[in-house]
Amino acid sequence: MELYFMGTNAGVPSLERNVTSLALRLLDERRSFWLFDCGEGTQHQILRSPLKLSKLESIFITHLHGDHLFGLPGLLSSRAYQGGDTPLSLYGPPGLKKFVNTAMDLSESRISYKIDIVEHEGGCLFEDATFRVESAKLDHRISSYGYRVIEKDLPGKLDIELLKSHGITPGPLYGKLKRGESIVAPDGTTLTPSEVLGGPKKGRVVTILGDTRPCPSVIPLAKDADALVHEATFLHELADTAHTYHHSTARQAAEAAKEAGAKNLYLTHFSSRYKYEDQLQGLLHEAETIFPNTKLAREHVVYPVLRSGE
Repeated sequence: MELYFMGTNAGVPSLERNVTSLALRLLDERRSFWLFDCGEGTQHQILRSPLKLSKLESIFITHLHGDHLFGLPGLLSSRAYQGGDTPLSLYGPPGLKKFVNTAMDLSESRISYKIDIVEHEGGCLFEDATFRVESAKLDHRISSYGYRVIEKDLPGKLDIELLKSHGITPGPLYGKLKRGESIVAPDGTTLTPSEVLGGPKKGRVVTILGDTRPCPSVIPLAKDADALVHEATFLHELADTAHTYHHSTARQAAEAAKEAGAKNLYLTHFSSRYKYEDQLQGLLHEAETIFPNTKLAREHVVYPVLRSGE
């Protein structure tokens, strides 16, 4: 799993940064990626990235402000022209379906794949054998949501030497054991998963928040997250401005990460007033004094999501 930011600016794009969009790359798990928000210009950013629209599986929209949404119609249309023929799931607040359908209908866009639009007001949105996605409402000027992506625990490592001693080499029998099935080895021995599998690997948690003031729902969303992505629109000297416009400061993001017991914090959604590197470093320093494991989100940089202890 990797985080890949394609937009980190708030409100409008700047020469240095695009508006909000973030990819969660699911490598060994699915060989695909999920997209969180789709500000204007996101598809241009994807062209400059290692991502392919044909591998896009789901899009999660945090809220319907333009800097998180206006890139969506163009991206959906382009996906059809770039080999995207598999179904696409689109999650977001009420009103998302009207926005997408209106843009597609009026432009007479031809979409060759199925789009499943799921409007929600929080709760468990998705679950399969590998992941669960939960959502909760935040505190913003319009309805804004955070997403908690939970990777389910993975099977432990196989004892390769033990398997080899029974004449078992990599292949279908490995898969059966990892799926919890007993097997009969070539030497006639029956082996159970508990005999050849180590303890399960703890699944990772990634929390990605939309725009928000500090609010109680942030903490359960970010509880023990391996990666927390939190807006840091302003320095704390502008806390009153942040409150007025329903945003957070870098210090408030760090306080949330600390209270939630998150492992790593990624700051994003920077005001255009912080144009230069020393200004961005001010945001980072403000957060680091409270939560040392903080990074500034940089566009077109790969951030691996590591398990505890890795």
